[in-house]
Amino acid sequence: MSDYAVTDPATGDLVRLYSADTDERIASAVGMAHAAYKTWGRTASISERATLLRRVAQLHIERRQELARIMSLEMGKAHASALGEVDFSAAIYSYYADHAERFLSDEHITLLDGDGSAVIRRRPLGVLLGIMPWNYPCYQVARFAAPNLAAGNTIVLKHAPQCPASAAALQEIMIDAGFPEAAYVNIYASNEQIEQVIADPRVQGVSLTGSERAGSAVAEIAGRHLKKIVLELGGSDPFIVLGSDDLDATVEAAVAARLGNWGQACNAAKRIIVTEEIYGDFVAKFTERMLATPSSVLSSSAAAEHLESQVALAVAEGATLVSAGDRMGAHFPPGVLTGLDRKGDAHREELFGPVAMVFKVRDEAEAVEVANDTPYGLGSYVFTPDAAQAARVADLLETGMVFVNCVGAEGVELPFGGVKRSGFGRELGRLGIDEFINKQMVRLRG
Repeated sequence: MSDYAVTDPATGDLVRLYSADTDERIASAVGMAHAAYKTWGRTASISERATLLRRVAQLHIERRQELARIMSLEMGKAHASALGEVDFSAAIYSYYADHAERFLSDEHITLLDGDGSAVIRRRPLGVLLGIMPWNYPCYQVARFAAPNLAAGNTIVLKHAPQCPASAAALQEIMIDAGFPEAAYVNIYASNEQIEQVIADPRVQGVSLTGSERAGSAVAEIAGRHLKKIVLELGGSDPFIVLGSDDLDATVEAAVAARLGNWGQACNAAKRIIVTEEIYGDFVAKFTERMLATPSSVLSSSAAAEHLESQVALAVAEGATLVSAGDRMGAHFPPGVLTGLDRKGDAHREELFGPVAMVFKVRDEAEAVEVANDTPYGLGSYVFTPDAAQAARVADLLETGMVFVNCVGAEGVELPFGGVKRSGFGRELGRLGIDEFINKQMVRLRG
């Protein structure tokens, strides 16, 4: 049984250990969550649940400095970025509090024979298991917890092993907001224990945000036990530049899309695809801007070592690396890879850090071809002053999301999710609350 630990990535120092839960404690957590569903989840009104969510949002704002401090210590997130994450998380809870009544309202069906009535009633499913990653310790939880608590489901939450302090702080917020203690239960569990939780017949669904490997393992277990799942996995999002009226602004957008969260985001722009007419000017400006960005720390030394090996593979396959320096522990400098072999293995890697891959293409058609030449299909970015071209390219991209001439335009109302090996299902927006719902049909005759 492994311990959960807070390790400062900037220094490598162990800050605090959290003991993993026993099998008995985890079984008890599932039982408590099931009991809470049978009582609170089935009896509390939508209005009552919304009131609690608004209090959760308020407590996020009141405790934003402490939550940000914890995230920075656990995974190296810049303090300003951590504060922004807390604020966005609060907005998610507020959004579902404000819209739950409408999202969960009955949907009447027009009967073809006109005899009687029929309605779709949106009802909770029961206990849900959430498996969360380390890169957004507050936001990922909010994305999963807010719509499902609004719906009346109860939650057993397993956070990443390097984020136990965030996990504890978020559970405290739920309790202080007034949720029944068992409506949201944090567990410090091993992978073996999580398999048992998924198998438990009281657990009705699983949501995982994480790696492709983790998603595949959870999907196999959940499928064996016929459990509904939502998977938000990796991405190798293309940033397609087909033209620009302001190249400097486009370069700034590309840098922001690549370096958000120091490149540790599933929907970061990892492959920059530029048409040959502007490739030379773009690469020169982009490289200068990337390398001028002060170096920061990745989530751990192990993450930095893995990225270093991926970059080395690309170079071994013929790519050219321009970098601001060398890796030191978890500190990883920004870099730009050009001349990648599209038949090589590195081309299909997801680089989780501040290194961009840049590709030169002849035209729009080749840009789409390169963009789709990946096992992933999460998000994408298209930059062009031609609106018709943007619509045409967006229609051809094999991704769950397309952002045209904008970066950082995600919103609580916009569904988030992908296709192919980036997973399935959606979070946020109206679609996010429909994933773990019993859409019960009730037919009345006469």
